[in-house]
Amino acid sequence: MSSDGISPDKEQGMRYKMLGADEQNEQGKLEKYSGPVDWSSLKSHFQKDVLLYVDPSLQLKQVGEVLASDDKSQVELWLKTGNLLKPGTPHAEYWESSQTSFTAMVVSPFILIQPLPTESP
Repeated sequence: MSSDGISPDKEQGMRYKMLGADEQNEQGKLEKYSGPVDWSSLKSHFQKDVLLYVDPSLQLKQVGEVLASDDKSQVELWLKTGNLLKPGTPHAEYWESSQTSFTAMVVSPFILIQPLPTESP
């Protein structure tokens, strides 16, 4: 594992996989293992350091497909630009106080999260 905690060492492949021994194709698995969730359900995953925040400018499904297909160059680009990042304590504190809700997608070993759009008053 490299120093960013996300990318593998250069000699290793990314080796991401979808959760479970499911016989569905990758698209079906992405849909099956995604849905809305509130921050309280994600806190334990944050503590395990397995959350990846996906910027709202990206499509969550596309990011999941890229991770599942081991497209290391695209993941590295998103990490460099900040469109994909491991959230820190300030993020968690804000999401806790604002009761933020997310769409989450499991691409083992990670859980991708993207904030749900907020309703305007």
